[in-house]
Amino acid sequence: MFWRLLTRFDSSKLSPNLALRNSVGVLLPLAAGFALNMPRGGVVVASGALNVAYSDGSDPYAQRAKRMLSSSVLCALAVLLGALYGNHNAAAVIIATLWALAAGMFVAAGAAAADVGAISLVTLLIYAAQPLTTHQAFISSALALGGGLLQTALSIALWPVQRYEPERRALYNFFLELARAAERPLSATSAPPATIHSTQAQEALSGLDRETSIEAVRYRALLSQAERIRLSLLMLSRLHLRMQRESLMHSGVQILGDYLKKAAQALQAIGDSLISGIPAEGCKEILAACETLTLHLRQETDGLPLSFLAAVAKDARFQMDALNGQLRAALDLAANATPAGQAAFVKRQAQQPWSVRFGGLMATLRANLNLQSSVFRHAIRLAALVALGNSLERGFYWRRSYWLPMTIVLVLKPEFTTTFSRGLLRIGGTIAGLFLATALFRFLPDTVMLQLVLIFVFTLLLRWVGPANYGIFAVAISALVVLLLAITGVSPKEVIWARGINTAAGGALTLFAYWIWPTWERTQVSERIAKMLDAYREYFHSLAESYVRNETNGARELDRARLGARMARTNLEASIDRLGAEPGTPAAQMNQLNVLLASSHRFVHAVMALDAGWLHTAAVPARTAFRPFAGDVEKTLELLAAALRGTRVQLKEFPDLREDHHVLVQSGDQKIERYVLVNVEADRIVNSLNTLREQVMERVRTKNAA
Repeated sequence: MFWRLLTRFDSSKLSPNLALRNSVGVLLPLAAGFALNMPRGGVVVASGALNVAYSDGSDPYAQRAKRMLSSSVLCALAVLLGALYGNHNAAAVIIATLWALAAGMFVAAGAAAADVGAISLVTLLIYAAQPLTTHQAFISSALALGGGLLQTALSIALWPVQRYEPERRALYNFFLELARAAERPLSATSAPPATIHSTQAQEALSGLDRETSIEAVRYRALLSQAERIRLSLLMLSRLHLRMQRESLMHSGVQILGDYLKKAAQALQAIGDSLISGIPAEGCKEILAACETLTLHLRQETDGLPLSFLAAVAKDARFQMDALNGQLRAALDLAANATPAGQAAFVKRQAQQPWSVRFGGLMATLRANLNLQSSVFRHAIRLAALVALGNSLERGFYWRRSYWLPMTIVLVLKPEFTTTFSRGLLRIGGTIAGLFLATALFRFLPDTVMLQLVLIFVFTLLLRWVGPANYGIFAVAISALVVLLLAITGVSPKEVIWARGINTAAGGALTLFAYWIWPTWERTQVSERIAKMLDAYREYFHSLAESYVRNETNGARELDRARLGARMARTNLEASIDRLGAEPGTPAAQMNQLNVLLASSHRFVHAVMALDAGWLHTAAVPARTAFRPFAGDVEKTLELLAAALRGTRVQLKEFPDLREDHHVLVQSGDQKIERYVLVNVEADRIVNSLNTLREQVMERVRTKNAA
């Protein structure tokens, strides 16, 4: 198992276009430096471009540019502080330790933020080992900033990409087939509707199993809703057929037939929105018509005497209510997946108070500042090891000793398996890369043109193939460093032994420290999901109580519950990431967990929308129907957490949230702004919890069957 992890080659992480532009960004300043007879300046600019290259990606341009600009500024600041305080041992160790603590905490904000933190910390350590004058420090910082800006410009100017195009097209085909199935008469001899398209969509989205970006979460949630819609359509088609057989002339038969046609139009509009990138504005009228038809069927069949037809009609109403919620959820997700929808989502988030932003950096970091957080424990480990490595480096002054703390930063990860495999691959790859670079210098002509070609090739290898296997990354980065140092006048012979020894020492120190204070995952995921659901229940309870009582003096309690929910969520996200790094974790299990996580995100998005919306809407008394709705939401969350902890929970124990929502919507003045807000978000809460119920119970069944 472990050997398989060491040799694992993840081809899904290959990105030749990104690697090519990053390599050009490193090569251009080096060539300019030689042309201007300023090779050292070219190396500084190239190092800035190389550092910022790790922030590049294929996400929307605005997000990418913002991240890369932040990385450019952060790395320039690291160059400045490292160069200014490198001669002051105490100050250098303190700055590096605090920076390491912050870099470790950045793990809570996602993989991109974690990479920015680690690379900027490495930059700080490198420049602290070669202190400069104040004038030189500011010039070097400006040059590094220029390299980062060059890399950013190349990223947003070249090779426009259609990110998630295969996933969108697969979902488009799935929704279109669902639209056709809604209008087709059901045949008892044919396969369930859209079976092939469902399988194709599952395969197309399988590459997103280990992605945690908000876009990937949306597409997984869309697939989950499409699967639920598929089942609802199957049930409604069967019920329509039964009603026809029982009483062909009953008005309910025509109503249900009209409803299925409207559902088909809605599904067609959602599919078109996914492929065109334009929100389906007209779909809202179609969904309103679906709601009207559902109400008509309720009115037409409520007075039926007890009979088979009455029972079938009641089942049909239930399925129509469920499908209405699923269609609204799919429309919402599809709209947010379009470029215009993404921009609108970012704008709405920016307008919220920072404490109720779903992805708010400051709120996330604040929620994780305690020892119950796996992120905080990782940050403490990293800071302590960097302080120790930096102190050893400055206490003994052996050659190239800054590679010791630098190795600690690059090897240490929140999960044990990744740390251990990276440690071994880093040591072996570094030694192989050093020998490779030295051999190239020995047997190839020592010309500027050849040096530039080799630097370009190793940068391309680093950014193209390196993400697929860390051993290849270690070989490429080691050889690249030797080549860059050679430009500044440092002979490869002076580098190889010093770097090899320091890399081995740093890797061994990291593995030993993790062995002393590990973060084991193994069987903890179900408990972490349960803890997140408990935290969400407490958050929703605090919010609902403040709404029902129309009180604002419970702000401190609400803030505590909000922080608890955020910490539980980030702990679960980190836990799933760690589980994905463990050897032998099936892709199906990762897909199951990520889909479940996407549904929980939708739930907490709705709760946070209520939290923020109640601050900006006029206070009105809560409707009588809200309290039973809130109580059933809490009961559902409690039952789900209990099922995950091993309690035997039957499906019939779960309350009917869709009926609760129907009663809630029918009560109160629909023109009152706060009631409208509650109706909309309550619908999302119901949809997400019903989806979560199916996913959690499936996970429990799978676990019990194993």
